[in-house]
Amino acid sequence: MDKGDNYEVQDIKLASKGMLNLEWAEQEMGALMEIKKRFAKDKPLKGIRIGMALHVTKETGILVRTLIAGGAEVAITGCNPLSTQDDVAAALAKEGVNVWAYKGETKEDYYRYLTNVIGFRPHITIDDGCDLVSEIHKNHKGLIADIIGGCEETTTGVIRLKSMKRDNALNYPVIAVNDNKTKHLLDNVYGTAQSTIDGIIRATNVLLAGKNFVVIGYGSCGKGLAKSARGQGSNVIVTEVDNFAALQARMDGFRVMKMKDAAMIGDIFCTVTGNKHVISTEHMRMMKDNAIFCNSGHFDIEIDVAGLKKMATSSRMIREFMEEYVVEGKRIFLLGEGRLINLAAAEGHPSAVMSTSFCGQALACEHLVKNRETLKNDVIELPEEIDDEISGLQLKTMGIEIDELTEEQIRYLNSWEEGT
Repeated sequence: MDKGDNYEVQDIKLASKGMLNLEWAEQEMGALMEIKKRFAKDKPLKGIRIGMALHVTKETGILVRTLIAGGAEVAITGCNPLSTQDDVAAALAKEGVNVWAYKGETKEDYYRYLTNVIGFRPHITIDDGCDLVSEIHKNHKGLIADIIGGCEETTTGVIRLKSMKRDNALNYPVIAVNDNKTKHLLDNVYGTAQSTIDGIIRATNVLLAGKNFVVIGYGSCGKGLAKSARGQGSNVIVTEVDNFAALQARMDGFRVMKMKDAAMIGDIFCTVTGNKHVISTEHMRMMKDNAIFCNSGHFDIEIDVAGLKKMATSSRMIREFMEEYVVEGKRIFLLGEGRLINLAAAEGHPSAVMSTSFCGQALACEHLVKNRETLKNDVIELPEEIDDEISGLQLKTMGIEIDELTEEQIRYLNSWEEGT
């Protein structure tokens, strides 16, 4: 481990590799680069300290640079023990960023690094999973008076934040960046679709065609994953607890059944629910010999990993992110320790997708600063016009032009008098 006054990373010598990966990410993140140019000119975040708990990837590195260009001071740590890209963490440290992160963090280091970010006394928090917000509210309440607000990146975090709000425990406004259309309908659907399949293939190198691929959860992430698995030739089965989501899955052409039924016939299982123990030990006992299962939700509790370890008669590492467990004489395989498979075994979402998500983060920080006097302690969404601006920036990056409404059309849409 390499340590400095403001960093702790796996190997600082990886910085040159990280710089190249950051350079490559920039080329794919044109929309965010447009915001960075404006931020560099206008300095909307001047004097603002931003504490971040995000996946420390090359894409996140470009967000860090964007916020710094806007005048902010930044401190960052990871939000998942297996999601840090060590070369990127080293590159950020070389650039003078406050960074504490390495791939494979112990639980002790994970929370020690969160404490380091909290010790930076941020005015704005950027979170992926709500651990940073939760730690501040539970153990560092004295900092809350100086916090302008926060931003949350993922569905799991938004669920936790809404629980905090219901319990009257949320003491500063947090923007649910996850709920932007440019995040929820791009990052969650298309990003998860590609990166999860990528992670499964890198971890196992199995052929997906012809396999029974079970998607547990048919939210935005599940929708993308199911379609991607079908595109690889898999026979896709969806399990759900929500009537409408299950109906959508069936109308989209997928088989829908209870998990106990899917457990007996599935070859590959992937959880994308944000909930706990959706693959239980009972389900594992039902699985076929050689079944593979993994998680692409934020936390590793979607699979009862502790229960698996307790009931297995033996275990061993087959590949870097593939563990074999013997349960009642059958071999079943857990990928990536039950953590985010797309970041544990692969590189996470493509840079172009993360560009729109991180446009949302950057503009959310600006929105918090501009409206600091009026925002309530609640889980809030970015105004629709900001989300629309992000879509426009991405279209511009892609070289796409669209039509504009004529004056006559605008008048018609705003009038109730003209009819049949």
